[in-house]
Amino acid sequence: MAWILAAALSILPSALGAEGFVDLESGVAFTGYNDVRIPSETGTTISLKTDIASAPAFALRARAGYTLGERHTFMVLLAPLSVYGSSTLDRPVSYQGTSFAQGSKVSSLYRFDSFRLTYRYAFIKNDGLVLAAGVTGKLRSADIALMDATAYAHRSDLGVVPLLHGMVEWSFARPFSLLAEADALVTPFGRAEDVLLALQYHPSDRSTFRLGYRLLEGGSDGGGKVYTFALFHYITAGLKVRL
Repeated sequence: MAWILAAALSILPSALGAEGFVDLESGVAFTGYNDVRIPSETGTTISLKTDIASAPAFALRARAGYTLGERHTFMVLLAPLSVYGSSTLDRPVSYQGTSFAQGSKVSSLYRFDSFRLTYRYAFIKNDGLVLAAGVTGKLRSADIALMDATAYAHRSDLGVVPLLHGMVEWSFARPFSLLAEADALVTPFGRAEDVLLALQYHPSDRSTFRLGYRLLEGGSDGGGKVYTFALFHYITAGLKVRL
C-alpha cells in the first residue's frame, strides 16, 4: 500500500503544491522483555525472552506521505514484526486454557503488525531545526502463539489505538543531522511507545540516509483477559527519498 501511495504522490505534488516522499527502513529487533499471561487472572506468567528464548527478528518498515505548504505532513506507515522462539520448558505452563508440560519443547510466535496514519504540523522549520507535532491513528494486528508436539494455543487481537506524534530534526553540521521521532501514549489501560533516534546523512536535497536505534515498547493489562507487555530494541538503517 505504501508503494501505491508513493506512485500517486509522484503525480500529485505539482498539482497540490505538495512534496511527496517514500521512506524505507530495515534492521534487526532484539527482545528486551516480553511477558505474557493469558488469561491474566488464571494463566501462567511466561517470558518470551527467558522461558522461551526468542531469536533476533528481521524488521522492515515502509512509509509514504506528502508535505503540503512546507508545514503540514500526512503519512501512512506499514510496520510488521514477527518474533520466533523455542525452548524446553522448566515448569508447566497454562496459556489460553491449554496446558504445556514441564520438559516439553515449545515454540512461540509473537506477531505485532501495525498500520498507521499520521498528521503532523511543523511549528519550527528552518535550515537548522525542524520541530513538529501531531497525532497518529494506529491499527494493530497482534497474535501470540505457543505450540509443542501435542498442543497449540494462540490469542489474536485487532484494535485501533490513538497516539501522539512528535519529531525533532537538528542539522548540526551539514550534510549531517540528528533525528528524534516518536509515536506514544500512556493511559490507565496500557501504553505504547515507538521512538527513533538516528544520525542522518543528506547526500542531496532529495535523499537522506540514516542509521539509528529504535525502541518499541508497550502492552496492556486487559481486566482479567490479557496481560502482555513487551520491549524491543532495534538497530536500523533507513532511506528517505523526496519525489
